Amino acid sequence: MTMIKSLILGSAAGLIAIGGAQAADLPVKAKAVEYVKICSLYGAGFYYIPGTDTCIKIGGAIRLDVAFNGNVYDNPFWQGGAGGAGVWTKDYFVTRERVNTTLDTRTATEYGVLRTYSNIQFDFSQGRESIAGGFVEVDYAFIQFAGFTLGKAVSQFDPQWALAKPTISSGFNAGSNNATGIPQLAYTASFGNGVSGTISIENASPYRNAGLYNVANPLLAPFGANTAAAYGAASNTFVGNAYGGNHIPDIVGNVRLDQAWGTLHFAAAMHTITPGFYGANESFGHPDDSYGFAVSGAVEFKNLPTGAGDSLKLEASYGKGAAKYVFGGTTDVNGGGRYAKVTGNTLGFGYVLDGVYGPGGSIQQSSAWEVSGFYEHYWTPAWRTSLFGNYSHISYGDAGNALLAATFAPGGATRSATVLLNQTGGNFDLGLAQIGTRTAWTPVQNLTLSAEFIYSRMETNLQGTFTGAVTGKPLQTYNLGNQNAYNGAVQILRSF
Repeated sequence: MTMIKSLILGSAAGLIAIGGAQAADLPVKAKAVEYVKICSLYGAGFYYIPGTDTCIKIGGAIRLDVAFNGNVYDNPFWQGGAGGAGVWTKDYFVTRERVNTTLDTRTATEYGVLRTYSNIQFDFSQGRESIAGGFVEVDYAFIQFAGFTLGKAVSQFDPQWALAKPTISSGFNAGSNNATGIPQLAYTASFGNGVSGTISIENASPYRNAGLYNVANPLLAPFGANTAAAYGAASNTFVGNAYGGNHIPDIVGNVRLDQAWGTLHFAAAMHTITPGFYGANESFGHPDDSYGFAVSGAVEFKNLPTGAGDSLKLEASYGKGAAKYVFGGTTDVNGGGRYAKVTGNTLGFGYVLDGVYGPGGSIQQSSAWEVSGFYEHYWTPAWRTSLFGNYSHISYGDAGNALLAATFAPGGATRSATVLLNQTGGNFDLGLAQIGTRTAWTPVQNLTLSAEFIYSRMETNLQGTFTGAVTGKPLQTYNLGNQNAYNGAVQILRSF
């Protein structure tokens, strides 16, 4: 009896164990996988961030550049130094490698699209970094919402094709420059049929401050050494710059027409010139703030009769006390507000400044203007060639010229035993003419190989001689005259 009871209980326990094991092996419903979904609302490359209604696009590029007979950004040798002097120790070529990353997010709201955008560059440039060094720059970082743009973006002064100029060189003078964006608070209103208008306040320092000279202090000589001359470092911190604090933002407005055939763009800006002191500190006093302005008009024609994809872009600008709205580009990377070049026994030089003042006096504003054009023709879908040109000019008027001449005169702040300007006529007017061409080949999508050539001519209106130290040359006297420059570049661009 006891044996029979044990068998019955053991069989029951086995059945329970088998039942438990079978229950444990039953399939359990898995959590649904959230697959990434394509977002077609804003063009190719966007997808939904899982679990949200926000679309995101991640992109970028790798850009490899080699400049010949010029500086980084394919700048002509204008800013003195070994290149401007044309001596044997100059760089015959300069290389730069850039990694670009972009992030674009967009969300549909009842107020319109909420957008954020950033563009960050990782650069390595010959002569600037150590062998494994480099630097990072934030070129664009902005938020757009309900018609507002807040952050670092293309200036509202510039046409929307400002970043699509068919050149390699950002050192090509062609009006205002937006290679790194302008901090701003802007509002855009759309009126229908492609018509829109924008009003913005923009941070002028350092992008829009061309420089201000106080003749009580020495001015950066044509070939004077100045390690702090870099544009963008701290509002053109070249020797002689007398800009004061950043008191009032620039006020910028535009009216635009965007159509299938192209665009029209008209813009104006008010620029505040805030001076430093007449002397070493506030006890010497200072001039009153001066208010300059700039105006611009631009047009783009798309898909010309010359071929599918062909385009023509034209622009003209004028600035009074607002020279950086006219003399854009990245030429200030090496020279602050100075242009200077020697060929043989001839020297040409000049300055791009917002204005000049002397002790006890007011600011004498400069006047600057430019015209530029870009034409691009597609030979085939893979091959295209552009032709572009510009003329930029700046002048200082009778009062401004007298102040600049005084600084180089006997007893002047700049004149010394090694800086002697013997001005027999003319003035400090400066003109710069440039013409260039680029040919690009796109063998596969998003891979472009291109080559560029630029001819530049500096026109100085100074007459007489200049005695001074020039990099790599003995101290001697030079005749004042016009200068020519030739430079080019090749580039490989892989975008994604």
